[in-house]
Amino acid sequence: MYKNRRIGIVIPCYNEERFIRGVIEEMPSFADRIYTIDDGSRDNTADVVKSLSDPRVTLIRHGTNKGLGAAITTGYKAALKDGMDIIVKLDGDGQMPAEYIEPLLIPLVEGKADYTKGDRLSNLSDRTGMPRMRLFGNLLLTWLSRIATGYWHLSDPQNGFTAISKKALEDIKPDTLYSFYGNANDVLVRLNINNFKIQDVPMPSRYGEEKSSIKYRTYIPKVSLLLLRRFVWRLWKKYIKRGL
Repeated sequence: MYKNRRIGIVIPCYNEERFIRGVIEEMPSFADRIYTIDDGSRDNTADVVKSLSDPRVTLIRHGTNKGLGAAITTGYKAALKDGMDIIVKLDGDGQMPAEYIEPLLIPLVEGKADYTKGDRLSNLSDRTGMPRMRLFGNLLLTWLSRIATGYWHLSDPQNGFTAISKKALEDIKPDTLYSFYGNANDVLVRLNINNFKIQDVPMPSRYGEEKSSIKYRTYIPKVSLLLLRRFVWRLWKKYIKRGL
């Protein structure tokens, strides 16, 4: 528990047997539940999680790979069912420093935001080590996401290190979220439609031996098309439909 809030941590993972133990072992003592969602891994990810003695850990397995967004939704639903007040999401590849969980929580606890997310782009020093293609893609998608979501102060929308309040998560309806990469962008659009406050939390990029499965030549066009669709949908839901 953190300042009288029950904290759930959702960790979607796919073939992360090399990293998942270290990620879970880094989780802070104030975390009440740790939901590890094995999205149809073909390696020993699930066995590694089962070998851990931490009673806070819940392993949920998908029989087949359903996509990152689907794994996040599974974790979100489990956290809501258990009555978590704030739900943190981070990946299972070790790229997201656990010491930044508390900075993500503070704006929510203080009532300054309903959703917080990492930001590796606003400070030039935090970009160190980010591959050039990934940096270019993130900068491009930042501008497109600002237009699509309506959050003009937004930076690094692809950052999957996030925290969300129970109320905000319930209102955006986890079952309706996009099931694949681009889930983070979809969440932001839905938050704006419901007039929730978001806040970026600067943090450094961290890369090690893990290899991203994202292919930016296909990923950027796919997410760009999703953003276009969500932009039109947001205008309809928030302005046109409500004005009828």
